[in-house]
Amino acid sequence: MLLDTASLYFRAFHGVPDTVRAPDGTPVNAVRGLLDMIAKLVNEFGPTDLVACWDDAWRPQWRVDLIPSYKAHRVAEETDAGFVETVPDPLTAQIPIIREVLAQLGIPVVGAADHEADDVIGTLASRSKIPIDIVTGDRDLFQLVDDSRDVRVIYTGRGMSKLEVLTDSEVEKKYGVAPDQYVDFAVLRGDPSDGLPGVSGVGDKTAVSLLSSFGSLDKIIEATADPDTAISAAIRAKVRAADEYLAVAPQVVRVVRNLTLPDHDSRISTISSDRSAALNELSRVWDLGTSLTRARSALAAAATARS
Repeated sequence: MLLDTASLYFRAFHGVPDTVRAPDGTPVNAVRGLLDMIAKLVNEFGPTDLVACWDDAWRPQWRVDLIPSYKAHRVAEETDAGFVETVPDPLTAQIPIIREVLAQLGIPVVGAADHEADDVIGTLASRSKIPIDIVTGDRDLFQLVDDSRDVRVIYTGRGMSKLEVLTDSEVEKKYGVAPDQYVDFAVLRGDPSDGLPGVSGVGDKTAVSLLSSFGSLDKIIEATADPDTAISAAIRAKVRAADEYLAVAPQVVRVVRNLTLPDHDSRISTISSDRSAALNELSRVWDLGTSLTRARSALAAAATARS
C-alpha cells in the first residue's frame, strides 16, 4: 500500500476540527485524522507492506519550467530553496509530528529530490513484484491503474467513508478512457487544481471523443495536421492553436517511474519495545489517544497476518 501522504493529511486537517489539540495547545487534528485513516485502510485492505510517499518537492522546478502555471495558485512565496506552498500554519506545525509518528510506527517515509510523491508512487508501483494499492485523492494517479500488474487506486475523493477502488474497468466507466489514456485525457481537458490550462474549448466529452476516435494524443495531433483526416475544422483549429502546450504538457502530467530511491523496509512488522516506548511518549506529549491506539492495533494485526 502506497500512501499519497500529503493528500491524506490535508484531507485529515480539513476533516477533523482544529479544536483537537495537544496539552500545550498545538493542533493535532491532522495527526489524529491521518492515524485514523491508516487504521481504516490497513484493517479494510490488509496490506503486507506500507510506504508513506512524500513530496520532497511539491512543485518541481523542471515541471514549472515546462508549464509556468503548474500549481502556481498554491505558491505562497518563492525562495532560494524553491517554492513555498500555501499551507495553513496549524498544519505546518503538525508535519514534523506526523513524520515522527510514522517513523516510530515503522512506516517508511520515502521521497526523492526534485520530485513529488506521485513520482515516488509511480516508481514503486512500476517496480513492485506484489500487488499494489495506491491511496490518493489525486486523479492524476489513475494513469498507474493496471489490472495486468495488479495495481489499483483507492480513491479518497468522496471521503474516507466512500472509498472508491479503481481498476481498469472502473476508470473507463468513470471517465470513458483507459488508464493508459488518462495522461492524454488530462492534458486535453486541463486541470485547474494543478494549473494545467488544457486545450481551449476542449472539455471532458470532446477529449473522450477524440481519444476514442484516434487512440492517443500523438495520433490526434497527427490527424489535425493531415487535411484529409475527417475531423472538424473547429477541433482542428483548437488543437493546432495549442501546439506549444501539447508539446510539453504530457511530460508534466506523466508520473516518473524510474527514480533512484533510498533503501527502505516496507514490510509491516511487529513494533519493537524501543519504538513502543517512543510511541507511548508521543501519545502522552501530543494526546494522540485512541487514534494512535487504533493505528497500532491495525498494524499489529497486519504484522501477525503476514507472519
